[in-house]
Amino acid sequence: MIIVTSENIADHKIVKTLGLVRGNTVRARHVGKDILAVLRTIIGGEIHEYAKLIAESREQTLDRMAAEAESLGANAIIATRFTTSVILKGTAELLAVGTAVLIEPE
Repeated sequence: MIIVTSENIADHKIVKTLGLVRGNTVRARHVGKDILAVLRTIIGGEIHEYAKLIAESREQTLDRMAAEAESLGANAIIATRFTTSVILKGTAELLAVGTAVLIEPE
């Protein structure tokens, strides 16, 4: 599955547009990781615990979006976008949306 943020894919033509696809996940912070994060904000530097959490969430949303696209018969997703929103204090949703398409080489 090719997933891109652009409206087209180099050296390919879109032969069919199959529609909107999405994938999402809702994640909560871990109290133990929060303590480490607070310490990092005091001494500075990257908060690895949250960076890892976001990276895992992003991959999960992409996997779910790709699975939905595959169920429609797509072999690519164009115009992919990410958004986040807070659900409750300490929890957030990560959403990926895109357009499922069928492509073939030019």
